[in-house]
Amino acid sequence: MPSEFELIARHFARATPSALLGPGDDCALIQPSPGMALAITTDMLVEGTHFLPDTDPGQLGWKTLAVNLSDLAAMGATPRWALLAGALPAADEAWIAAFADGFFACARRYGAEVIGGDTTRGPRNLCVTAIGELPAGAALRRDGAGAGEDVWVSGQPGLAALGLAHLQGRTALPEALAKRCTTALQRPLPRVELGLRLRGLATAAIDVSDGLVADLGHILERSGLAADLCEGQFPLLPPGAEPKLARECQLAGGDDYELCFTTASADRQRVVTLAAELDLPLWRIGRTVAAGGDRPVGETRLFDADDQPLPLDVKGFDHFG
Repeated sequence: MPSEFELIARHFARATPSALLGPGDDCALIQPSPGMALAITTDMLVEGTHFLPDTDPGQLGWKTLAVNLSDLAAMGATPRWALLAGALPAADEAWIAAFADGFFACARRYGAEVIGGDTTRGPRNLCVTAIGELPAGAALRRDGAGAGEDVWVSGQPGLAALGLAHLQGRTALPEALAKRCTTALQRPLPRVELGLRLRGLATAAIDVSDGLVADLGHILERSGLAADLCEGQFPLLPPGAEPKLARECQLAGGDDYELCFTTASADRQRVVTLAAELDLPLWRIGRTVAAGGDRPVGETRLFDADDQPLPLDVKGFDHFG
């Protein structure tokens, strides 16, 4: 059986030309480009909580890095470096090789270099620290939204949660839709290019990992606002899915790694143009409103196309909720 260090050397020690020092020492050494700030995030994926035990290891390798790059995208940062720490129940080299292939495929796609990490024996738990760069003062933060601004979301939120429901037997999707939804779950596409293009346009942004309404709520709380959403402006629900479940997944499913962001209403056409240039649907789903009186900070209300209120009792994912 290969040793820990043999496994690292065989599968994870690869060239890191942009780092001053890559894997193999006590620390990696990096140097940001002149005039740039570092954006740093860390996220872990735990078997049984974030992924099913029989998840394909190549898909899992991709997702393990992608969910961290999504945080960089939400800040408008360019991915540069990543560190991977993993607990594994056994030195299953076939599993590790497939996982590494998926992980490095994602790294190549988004221009990140893997500069270090750690391994240990234990229940399967994968933790990444991702580091990106962006011009000083250009970060897309959660606290910059103002009242009366447009609320947008990218892509098709809800597909990943539908995919999970299908895999868990909680719903049965038609074959083509099931494939689309499970792909969204297992191989998410961090919206890095969108995040870069939103610098100077979005007033606030967040990635949708715990559910659209819940994650929008973090923007509202940090910005001291409330929001009104219009159901008629949401992406169409996928045909073939049970409508009530599909809407719940869209509002609160999580694991989408789309971007939710706010912009000034005067910039609406700029966002429409950006969607066309990126060939990426960007949906204007509502607006921010001033908090106060009967509108507490962080509250989101949902309305139908006739401006009639709809119940909104769904919640996002909470590890301790």
